[in-house]
Amino acid sequence: MYSFEERLQIDLVEAMKRRDKEAVDTIRLVKADLDILKIKKGRSADLSQDDITAMLRRLIKQRREAADQYRLGGAYDRAEKELEEAKLIFSKTEAKAKNLVNDGDFVRKKDIVCKITGPAKAILKGERLALNFICRMSGIATETKMLVDKCKKINPKISVAATRKTTPGFRKYEKKAVKIGGGETHRFGLYDAFMIKDNHIKVAGSIEDAIKKVKQKVRDKIIEVEVENEEDALLAANLDVDVIMLDNFTPDCAKKVAKKIKEINSNILIEVSGGVTPENITNYAFFADRISLGHLTHSVKSKDFSLEIT
Repeated sequence: MYSFEERLQIDLVEAMKRRDKEAVDTIRLVKADLDILKIKKGRSADLSQDDITAMLRRLIKQRREAADQYRLGGAYDRAEKELEEAKLIFSKTEAKAKNLVNDGDFVRKKDIVCKITGPAKAILKGERLALNFICRMSGIATETKMLVDKCKKINPKISVAATRKTTPGFRKYEKKAVKIGGGETHRFGLYDAFMIKDNHIKVAGSIEDAIKKVKQKVRDKIIEVEVENEEDALLAANLDVDVIMLDNFTPDCAKKVAKKIKEINSNILIEVSGGVTPENITNYAFFADRISLGHLTHSVKSKDFSLEIT
């Protein structure tokens, strides 16, 4: 099976053999920016050769400038939106996008948030990918903002964080959306911090052995331990870790254990995760320092945006 880069190179060679200049230009455009790998992959899915529907433009010899607008549609009264990625996508198709609002702003149904100008074909090439980014990221940012506001009314110092339960290849943008919504990105990968979980503990033999082995190797990384019962939580607290995650605790049990941890070491950050939903999240906000939930990135519904030519 070919990698993405290999497939692009094959498509480029084939397009050059066909002397298909537009396909060659499109593929080279996709290959141009190695710093936006996900955008490249998205454009490759739509444009590995060319936009055959937009090629109808050739038949009628129509060459005009089109001014297009994003409109917020559907049943949503308010949504946060993310436009920088869309602007970048259109720049790669040789269209120009002008954002009419800022990333993180609330907008209402049918508000125009962006105006795109350029050849019709250039705009149509980037339409679906740009909308995919805006709709998905806006849904995440809006949900994050709602949950952050609910929790901060109870505990102004609390943070609401995402997890690594993200769409493959899209983590960078989903985490960015969480941040725009006022949430915490938490770990981007396995390299950010030491997270000692149940399987690590099984491999090490015990939670105490796992923590001690990590401490022997680590000097400048945060050490977080995931625990599933009070005994392990208090053991971890006595071993002076940075963060203790209470996994799948009921609110009452978590509150009791969190108090005991703070009595041992008040500097330990208490994180609650597992079984947290938009419906019960405020039950944990009274005592937790951080609440993390996969819901922000794996269960959020995209917001409804559309592009209309005017």
